[in-house]
Amino acid sequence: MFRKTNRIVFYFLLLVSSTILAQNLEKQEHVANSYMRDANELYAKSNFSDAEVAYKKSVATYPANPKAIYNLANTMMRQKRYKEAIKQYNYLAKNSKSTQMQAQSYHNIGNANMGLNDFQKAVDAYKNALRKNPKDEETRYNLAYAQELLKQQQQQNKDNKDKQNKDDKNKDKKNQDQEKKDKEDKEKKDDKNKEDDNKDKKKDQDKKDDEKEGDDDKKEEPKKDPKPKDKEGDDKKQQQQPRPGKLSPQQAKQLLEALQNEEKKTQDKVNLKRIKGKPVKTEKDW
Repeated sequence: MFRKTNRIVFYFLLLVSSTILAQNLEKQEHVANSYMRDANELYAKSNFSDAEVAYKKSVATYPANPKAIYNLANTMMRQKRYKEAIKQYNYLAKNSKSTQMQAQSYHNIGNANMGLNDFQKAVDAYKNALRKNPKDEETRYNLAYAQELLKQQQQQNKDNKDKQNKDDKNKDKKNQDQEKKDKEDKEKKDDKNKEDDNKDKKKDQDKKDDEKEGDDDKKEEPKKDPKPKDKEGDDKKQQQQPRPGKLSPQQAKQLLEALQNEEKKTQDKVNLKRIKGKPVKTEKDW
């Protein structure tokens, strides 16, 4: 009897709790819907910033409403905060039980990546959206458009890469040419410096040779006699001394005069002898 009474009380309390919880959830959902209606009005007026605040209040009040999360992501898209919007859409794409909500979330993920110019991720998102809803022609159109932009982007990247490689090669060649020119200039400069050094060395050597030759000339010069007169007298004596086999004009003149003097002396002696053998004549009277 007691156990039966306890069970009745337990079920009664559980029923009351469930009823209260349901009432609270209903109240929360009602408040959340009120916030969402306000947000929708603001969104329609393009007041996306205030609409975002209202949608966040709705989500905080009643997190189980996927429409509030979806609309919150849409306000972020309108404000071009694509990365934040993608987080909200990803949550719905993975957790929503509605295939239509999943398809729309993937579609908008593609749109957000288009805004980021990430065309590869956009293509992937549109393909996921078509897997959820193959009849969505808008998604199919966006996919074709994203694929075309991706192709252009890849071609542009290839062209940029080729251009960069070409520029790098030209830069490397230019650097090599510059290094070669610098090396040649350095070699020319070194050769010129070496040539200048050799010229300087030759000048120094010529100067030393000239100085040495001058010293040798000084050594070969005869010492000056402190007595010029005596030296001059000696020179006269040396000039008067006959040289074997050759006479100077002065010596020849002196020799001739000496012979003439000798001949005169001899003639005078002969004449003297003649005078002594003859009588002396008297002088005439006037």
